Amino acid sequence: MGKRFVLSGYFGFKNFGDEAILSVLVNKLQQAKHHLTIISSDPQYTKSKFRHIRSVYTFDIKNIAGFIYKSDCLISGGGSLLQDVTSTKSLLYYLFIIFIALILRKKVIIFAQGIGPIKSSFGQLLTKLLLKHCSYISVRDKKSRELLADWGIKSDLVYDPIFSTKVEPVEKITRVAVQLRSFKTLTEDFIDRLALKIYTEFKNIPVIVLPLQQSMDTETCTRFKKALQLLEPDTKIELLENLTDEEIISNIAGSEYLIAMRFHAIIAGLISEVKTLGINYDIKVKKLCNEFNLPCIELDKNFKDEFTKLKKLNLDNISSKIKQVNFDWSGFDAAVKSLKE
Repeated sequence: MGKRFVLSGYFGFKNFGDEAILSVLVNKLQQAKHHLTIISSDPQYTKSKFRHIRSVYTFDIKNIAGFIYKSDCLISGGGSLLQDVTSTKSLLYYLFIIFIALILRKKVIIFAQGIGPIKSSFGQLLTKLLLKHCSYISVRDKKSRELLADWGIKSDLVYDPIFSTKVEPVEKITRVAVQLRSFKTLTEDFIDRLALKIYTEFKNIPVIVLPLQQSMDTETCTRFKKALQLLEPDTKIELLENLTDEEIISNIAGSEYLIAMRFHAIIAGLISEVKTLGINYDIKVKKLCNEFNLPCIELDKNFKDEFTKLKKLNLDNISSKIKQVNFDWSGFDAAVKSLKE
């Protein structure tokens, strides 16, 4: 008989990475016939994406508590939920959902998260206190695992769940996919320099520009498209908006090159065996590029030989390494199995 789970995360915001992680998690739990309720900022969107699954609004705390009370377990993740760099309110919200579950004596699974940075002493204390009472914790990077170890909390180190996404075969064409997002240190100068570099290195090659979260990416992607069109008015440049997760991966997989900021865009390039160059706006991007020997450019520095390295990337080496990357479900499966006891 299936168990009842409530899923908490950055869901319903139409962010490619978080929605793709949710898809992986939902598919895993549905295979075992479990019953799911998803906490979402847009319940209608979430229900339309996952049929026969209940969804509750992010700030409908009364109903959220009711669903958790009737559940066997809360799953919080993945992504970087427990950090206060983006917002202290965000950290406190996700901790509050965990607190509700613990107060109601429910088991809590922290799923494939990046923990921190947490700058405030109060935030650190609260996070540490609550995580010590969770049933199972998996993290997606060594820094998170080391932080938890310093707090005396055991965790499993796993790859990001999107590495387990199946990519449908698609014919590759000679084109460049560009993915950008808004960020406080991303300047007009960087956009102009990137457009000029792509114009110089990939003359007359079609370019597609991919927002992965409409609310945060579209304006920046539009500015880049305009900057490139000024240099290259006769070359085909498309801004592809409102794509499904599957369409995003398909467009990336069908490209020869990918230049991307977002962590999960780079993973999509890796699993699609596309020559990929990262844009380092966050340490997690730099670490991912280093792990897979991908070139990476900085927002505040001039480009050097990164584009030459991009063109010379050995896809066989990338493919060989990707085949060794498997998401380890063993700890998660054991935690779910323990719910039956």
